[in-house]
Amino acid sequence: MTTTRPSDTGSDRGPGAPVPGGAAPAGVLTGPGGPEAVPADPAEAGPERFTNRELSWLEFGDRLLDLADDPSVPLLERAKFLAIFSEGLDEFFQVRVAGLKDQVDAGLRARSPDGLRPAEALRAIRDRVVELVQRQASVFLGSVVPALSDAGIRLSSWDSLDDDDRDHLVAVFHGQIFPVLTPLAVDPGHPFPYISNLSLNLIVRVADPVTGVERVARVKVPPLLPRFVVMPDGERFVPLEQVIAAHLGTLFPEMAIGEHVAFRVTRNADLALEEDEADDLLAAVEMELRRRRFGRAVRIEVADAMSADMRDLLVRELDLTPDDLYETAAPLDLGGLWAVHALDRPDLHGEAWAPMTPPRLANAGDEPADLFAVLRERDVLVHHPYDSFTTSVEAFVTEAADDPDVLAIKQTLYRTSGDSPVVAALIRAAEAGKQVAAVVELKARFDEQNNILWARALEEAGVHVVYGLMGLKTHSKTALVVRREEDGIRRYCHVGTGNYNPRTARQYEDLGLLSADPELGADIGDLFNVLTGFSRHSSYRTIVVAPTSLRRRILELVEAEAEAGPAGRIVIKVNGLTDPEVIDALYRASLRGVPIDLVVRGVCCLRPGVPGLSETIRVRSIVGRFLEHSRIFHFGADGHPRTILMGSADLMERNLDRRVEVLVPVRDPELQDRLLQILDLALADDVNSWQLRPDGHWRRVPDRTGTSAQQALQDLARQRARRRREPEPLSASALDADAPAAGRPT
Repeated sequence: MTTTRPSDTGSDRGPGAPVPGGAAPAGVLTGPGGPEAVPADPAEAGPERFTNRELSWLEFGDRLLDLADDPSVPLLERAKFLAIFSEGLDEFFQVRVAGLKDQVDAGLRARSPDGLRPAEALRAIRDRVVELVQRQASVFLGSVVPALSDAGIRLSSWDSLDDDDRDHLVAVFHGQIFPVLTPLAVDPGHPFPYISNLSLNLIVRVADPVTGVERVARVKVPPLLPRFVVMPDGERFVPLEQVIAAHLGTLFPEMAIGEHVAFRVTRNADLALEEDEADDLLAAVEMELRRRRFGRAVRIEVADAMSADMRDLLVRELDLTPDDLYETAAPLDLGGLWAVHALDRPDLHGEAWAPMTPPRLANAGDEPADLFAVLRERDVLVHHPYDSFTTSVEAFVTEAADDPDVLAIKQTLYRTSGDSPVVAALIRAAEAGKQVAAVVELKARFDEQNNILWARALEEAGVHVVYGLMGLKTHSKTALVVRREEDGIRRYCHVGTGNYNPRTARQYEDLGLLSADPELGADIGDLFNVLTGFSRHSSYRTIVVAPTSLRRRILELVEAEAEAGPAGRIVIKVNGLTDPEVIDALYRASLRGVPIDLVVRGVCCLRPGVPGLSETIRVRSIVGRFLEHSRIFHFGADGHPRTILMGSADLMERNLDRRVEVLVPVRDPELQDRLLQILDLALADDVNSWQLRPDGHWRRVPDRTGTSAQQALQDLARQRARRRREPEPLSASALDADAPAAGRPT
């Protein structure tokens, strides 16, 4: 594939590109010995060369709010981005902020790579979150709510309803809400009640009109009820807490109802497992899940109408500080907007997308091909959600379960749905007498309970269920099928970037490689023996595995491009880039003049474009309709040997050192070109793309060409499907002739 490099400045030559006459590119520290001299050590730039990890995540949240505020985005998708931001901020406090608070309580003052101590990081987080919460409320109340109203979808308040509407909600309250409410008073006989994690509550001031005694009471909004009560027309929604607030007289009869305001508490929800002390990991995880309910409070959210003395009461009773309290003019817990996003309004969702069957896995007329016969001929690359998960990866497992010649199936499971056809196929295969092994990661954060339930279902069916290696999360996405054939035993395998979950496969952008390559199959077999057995096997023929070799291999590949200088090329697409050692290696490559493009969806601690440090590095983020989730690693410019890998690992300390991850080299030239095309489109996108600035903030890439990577990939998937049904030359590429691309610099 002939490719070029993007230039956000609009010029033909971007920063770090070779300049006429062979002079060293701008930013290379040549020193007295000329361009070949060893460049300065990036560490000399100090901790300022890194962005704080937590603040970088909050910048990702800001990008979500950009989309929620963008009138060009379909309206119900804007509501979705508000919900994603709300839920993401919840998890951020439950894990990242909670961890920093633990460090402060333990008296730890060690600095993170960016130079901040835990207490300093918490202060910076506080300042940024206040800004983001205010922006969220402004986007919701000032932009999304009016737009929804114009479209006939009204988020109504109790005060705005007429008598008929209120009569309806009175019936709903008495029939569905009142029976499950439990008001809890606070007095000498009733201590302040425990407030469960992420629960929505009302705090109410109640007075006895006879004695004049005043009390405070708490009413928990039932979490099993919908966040918004839907009116009979199906197009108006009333916050549940407002319906309850309008009926407080029913909960406290013959009492005078005073101030009543909503609040919400977030608690530390990170598991603290001592695996080496646990005789039964399953039981240990279950115990920690029970403890999670009682984690310490780390945040309180309140409606901005709450009085100062009521705020003081909550802060005191929850053992928090005023800095832990966040107020908002918007309804609390906008994660409930998923209910609005689920409305059947195609006109407000944007164009519907139905994933296509990969061409090699279907015959003309869409009849399924013999999957194993196809893989014996050559590897198949699938790209979800553009390629159907159901007719590719799911079919791989389900066909193996039903094939009498299949002897064994082995699979890692990190997150999947309880009703997944993949899990059902493994159970069916075990019941048919096949050898079935499932490596279940019980510690997949916030999916622990679900994983426990279906792990037990697998065990009851006779599946060999193991929970991976002590001290490591098994995050790799791998499956192995062992099949008896005429010429002997053959292994088929799948290595992917996403979970074996048919639901998320329609929402997450992910890659998978299906292969019958003997070396790859042998490697995946060895990996499963490590995961299920007891060995120190660390040498593989093709795959790269964390934590044994992945970090070393990435650093070797970066260093090889650094040696090539301006003739080298690095393009990486990941979800997160935080590892200091990898970042410093990229800085060293940049100092040698290597053009480097990084597509990082979320957290990025590298600072691009810093004079004398990272002038040849550009960082982009794509946030769009589908969650960008694939990881691709490309090393080498056109005309030079190139290495392309894909797999489950991000460039973060946890992935490189504390998880089992797998990268697989893609060696088929046609499949390599497809991966380069994905990178090309990511670098060309100016619709859903942001660029990272040296100061750690992101800016929206100017829309000059109207190129959307996700839309272009949908168009290409349609073209491939048409070509399969009606053989004809593939129409012109979705890439413009001048589009930026991954392979070489301009």
